[in-house]
Amino acid sequence: MTADARSRHADTSCALTAGTVADRIGRKRLMVACVTLFSLASGVCATADSVAVFGLGRTLAGVGLGGLLPTAISMVCDYARGGRGALTIGLLMNAHHAGGILSAYVAKWLLEPVGWRSAFWVCVLPLHFVPVLAKVLPESLSFLVAKGRTEQARALADRYDVELPAAADRKSPADRWDALLGLFRGGEWLQTLLYWPASFGGLLLVYGVATWLPTLMRGEGYNLGSALTFVVLFNLCGIVGMLVAGRAADSFGAPRISAAWFALTAAGVFLLSVRMPLGVTFLVVFLTGVFLNSAQTMIYATVSIRSTPDSRATAVGWTSGMGRFGAVFGPWLGGQLLAAGNGDWGFTAFAPAGVSSMVFIGLAALRSARGPQRSGAEQQLVAAR
Repeated sequence: MTADARSRHADTSCALTAGTVADRIGRKRLMVACVTLFSLASGVCATADSVAVFGLGRTLAGVGLGGLLPTAISMVCDYARGGRGALTIGLLMNAHHAGGILSAYVAKWLLEPVGWRSAFWVCVLPLHFVPVLAKVLPESLSFLVAKGRTEQARALADRYDVELPAAADRKSPADRWDALLGLFRGGEWLQTLLYWPASFGGLLLVYGVATWLPTLMRGEGYNLGSALTFVVLFNLCGIVGMLVAGRAADSFGAPRISAAWFALTAAGVFLLSVRMPLGVTFLVVFLTGVFLNSAQTMIYATVSIRSTPDSRATAVGWTSGMGRFGAVFGPWLGGQLLAAGNGDWGFTAFAPAGVSSMVFIGLAALRSARGPQRSGAEQQLVAAR
């Protein structure tokens, strides 16, 4: 197994468990720990004198990064003002895509003149922000309420002018797996099992298309120039998509927008298998990237908004973690098609993943729309749009 594959498997494992841990020890502590871990692990990669040490560093970095995203999503949802949960999560994910653009240029500027170790030293820099995070970052309101620290939560809610989450009807989890079991209690099991394959298909598309898009298009006969152009274009698509999808989701509902975006993504990916003028092809690539990146994020927004406050991190973490299996499978699928000389089937093979995610998240939306309505403060936080 390559170091990159180990990192993705570690990312998957940590995403699966990070939410459960966050609901137990606090989201602020876990975020600080994740940033510390991936920063120090990057330093291990930068100083590695063997493949084994480098692989260890990549694995530990994957653990840190895998735990950070679902924890951050559940945190920002706590502090999103009423009716802006999806947009707030979209803005958070924009930072992810901005980092993708910056990383491409860091590679261009440093790798040839300085060497590959320099790129990992850059990844150590977030360690300097750990003291700031520890001092300034507030704790999750949901976590404080679940732990009975209501006065502290109310003070934070007043400071940031957001609504205080309602206390959960059921008791706070006494053991670390109770929050996970809560995702399957009552009628929640079906909703959970709809979110997971939707996330799997979404990340299969995101990582599969991002990894193999330039190669597959060159196989179709397009002269695309530098792969750097595609890295930047793909992440720019994500930024535009998050802004559009976030606003649309807060107006029409995150699951509806996610389902529609996945349908448009599937159509765009399939169109790329058809030979078109280069200008039209770049337009299709851009629009497909806009819809693809934000469709997956709207799954996270749906899960976060519709989860009860005390299990939100667990729900998002496990949805993200199950999706990470798709992040591993997508690049593998593209590689297998190319190795077998079937690169011309690449886009056709990826398109059904968009259709399946559209179906699963669409069913989740329909089921919630027909389910019983919640009341009071919980309705405002977990409202099914």
